[in-house]
Amino acid sequence: MPFILITVLIDMVSIGIIVPVLPALIGTFSVSQSDQAFWVGVVSFAFGIANFFGAPLLGALSDAWGRRRVLLLGFCGLALNFFATALATSLWMLIAVRLVGGAMQANAAVANAYVADITAPEGRAKRFGMLGAMFGLGFIIGPAAGGLLGAIDIHLPFFVAGGLSLLNLAYGWWVLPESLPPEKRRPFEWKAANPLKAFTALVGLPGIGKVVGVIACTGLAQGVLYNVWVLHNTFKFGWDTQANGWSLAAVGVVSVIVQGFLLGKLLKRFPPRRLVVMGLVSSTCAYFLWGLASQGWMMYAIIFANLLGFTVTASVQSLVSSAADAKTQGQTMGSVSSLNSLTAVVAPVLASPVLMAVSHLPQGDWRIGAPLYFGAALQFTALLLAWLHFRSTR
Repeated sequence: MPFILITVLIDMVSIGIIVPVLPALIGTFSVSQSDQAFWVGVVSFAFGIANFFGAPLLGALSDAWGRRRVLLLGFCGLALNFFATALATSLWMLIAVRLVGGAMQANAAVANAYVADITAPEGRAKRFGMLGAMFGLGFIIGPAAGGLLGAIDIHLPFFVAGGLSLLNLAYGWWVLPESLPPEKRRPFEWKAANPLKAFTALVGLPGIGKVVGVIACTGLAQGVLYNVWVLHNTFKFGWDTQANGWSLAAVGVVSVIVQGFLLGKLLKRFPPRRLVVMGLVSSTCAYFLWGLASQGWMMYAIIFANLLGFTVTASVQSLVSSAADAKTQGQTMGSVSSLNSLTAVVAPVLASPVLMAVSHLPQGDWRIGAPLYFGAALQFTALLLAWLHFRSTR
């Protein structure tokens, strides 16, 4: 576990660094706030569509070649993505770079499969929580650093992120051990890499059913939040890259607290399916309140109040992983990642027009929160699906 946790931490720091500054970089090629919101959506769409097709392919390859090789390929893809983004001189170059980066980046899915390889089913929820804590810690360090570096030069965070990806490549090459022994591997099949076939296999896992709908709705809600968070706060509160970086760091702090320390205690009291329901109730309320917030400090208050919302991902991943056998963990986690990528494709298509429609409103106007109200509706839909599914299955 320590090896993969360090790998994920470095990976997430490098990704987190660019989050508060990518919309600002896109803004340098835009002529208005509405234009900026549109192109942020296009760039996000490019990454998501490439990752949608790439994630199940790389997940299936990890079942055949082992996790370590595919992780190393992902680090190369990230480094290429970050350096090329820093050097981009036009929007079409940004879009092309994000397409390549999305196709080669399936590190989260392979890391989840890695953890499943080395953990018994009954311990996976807790260990997925530990992995989530590393994601959160990366989002404490990354966005805060990105905001500070972006204040110096808008391109600097991307060079630093590329350097961290190369550091992870070196660490993976020299230190990270393989988790999937040869006897547990299976031959690569193109049908396993087909996203639609992968979804069919995912839905067919015992006891999963409507949980796929829960993953889709929560992923779409998170995609909406990811796409509008920085611009929403900029339009509504006048935040700069540094202020947005600190807000994302606050999200990381809560993620570490919950998934690194509280999740294990919560799992002793509640089964994963109960945590899913409670977490979705919390998330639904949080999204709605974020939309209503009239002052910046309220965003922080809601982040720290939404503790249970950070238990959903690890709990759902535990349910899905436990339903898959040892030889299909990579394909299964790749399918989940591909589903999340599909929501990342759809999210900017839905969220960007909504944000564009309210971008002209004055600072503090509650209607600027329209994309977040939409996210709350998606979380509520996931809550209904989870409740209906758990009610009808043992």
